[in-house]
Amino acid sequence: MASPSFRIEQHRSIILDTSAAINLNATGQAARIIEALPSPIAVTDILMRELDAGRRTGRRDFDAIEQLLHIGLIDVVALSDEAEVNFETLVVGPTAETLDDGEAATIAQSIAQSAIPVIDERKATALCARRFPALQLASTLDLILQPSVTETIGYESLRQAIIGALRIGKMRVPPRFEQWVVDLIGPEETMRCPSLPRRLREMVVQA
Repeated sequence: MASPSFRIEQHRSIILDTSAAINLNATGQAARIIEALPSPIAVTDILMRELDAGRRTGRRDFDAIEQLLHIGLIDVVALSDEAEVNFETLVVGPTAETLDDGEAATIAQSIAQSAIPVIDERKATALCARRFPALQLASTLDLILQPSVTETIGYESLRQAIIGALRIGKMRVPPRFEQWVVDLIGPEETMRCPSLPRRLREMVVQA
């Protein structure tokens, strides 16, 4: 089954947004996925503060990302002076034209170091496409479906990783992946994933 993902250039830096970090953790195979990627992975220090704040509500994503830091699979980067300029334009202004700090930091730092931001949220991807059309965006699924990852973890682990991201991480699936994901996980799992659009779940019931 051919993947709708694009191939990320080898050694091109990747910066995870909060949603992508949460979704990778939810796969249960974050370390294996990151190890198989041919590119260095980073998160911003602002994202780490967001995840740390989430611990007060019982979320464990900070601990999971911190473990990946300790074993050297990802790095934490502080915003450069250049990134700070774009960061301010992304967090100050009308609500429709601004993002939360984690998303803004991921985009701003990616522009500054010519990296690929990994963002799943619809508003952030749409705003980024409008304001920074030259910036190549990736989704969590783009990472999971890189050939080096799928070859490493195998079909069934890939399927379980995506189910985990959908059910635990509430991962948003970009339109180009929707039918592919439904075909991969099957109708029963599709029905169990409320993060998938209702029309997809209704479609499998009617099939």
